[in-house]
Amino acid sequence: MTRPMAVSRPLLRTGWRGPAAWRTWELAGAAFVQVGAVAVLRPGAVGLAVGVGYAIAAWSVLEFAFRGRRALGPADHVTLARVVLVGCVAALVAGRLAHGGPVAVLVALAAVALVLDGVDGRVARRTGTSSDLGARFDMEADALLILVLSVQVATVTGLWALAIGTMRYAFVAASWAAPWLRAPLPPSFARKAVAVVQGVVLTAAASGLVPFAWALVAAALALLAWSFGRDVLALGLRHRRERGVRGAQRARVLDPVAR
Repeated sequence: MTRPMAVSRPLLRTGWRGPAAWRTWELAGAAFVQVGAVAVLRPGAVGLAVGVGYAIAAWSVLEFAFRGRRALGPADHVTLARVVLVGCVAALVAGRLAHGGPVAVLVALAAVALVLDGVDGRVARRTGTSSDLGARFDMEADALLILVLSVQVATVTGLWALAIGTMRYAFVAASWAAPWLRAPLPPSFARKAVAVVQGVVLTAAASGLVPFAWALVAAALALLAWSFGRDVLALGLRHRRERGVRGAQRARVLDPVAR
């Protein structure tokens, strides 16, 4: 569930002893928790490597993204917890691909991450700490969880299930070639509902307890394709109307995208 967006102002410069050092330690602490949790879960050598690599990559990206912040906000802490959970799920999925094993813990962690998806937005609204960066942080955590779950589900239903997890990343890649895809979209309850359906369906399918899981996943994929198609059409029509009024924007790393 996407958190509300508002304009945020960069705070102070980063540094280990500077005013932004607390943020650095917060992110580093989350990375250490991630590695410790993966070690406790014992997903095997492959899973451990994926978990550690994920922790390092997440710390690096978030340290760069939050470089102007003194500290993370209350809602950011909830989203950061979700990022850690997604890393654990990713390690377990990698371990299952390499060595097999039960899915109960994997599904439980994914379910907790899904529940927390509805918490960070409320915390942001109640504390008045909504920001563009926080909303983007929330969106990326959602996308990562869906990607990881789609990998697990693909082992059951077929590789076509990966389309659910990779569709947003394909959209982001397309926005580099077509900058008009980065234009903001108006809030949409349908878009949020479709995103929630993806997580719930993939988690249920990953459990292996749902009959005809392939049919549910196929229906979820069809809904996602409809949602993306509708937004791409709306952005395309807007681009045609505005073409010639303003020039195309050059894509940059970590630029926000419409979805």
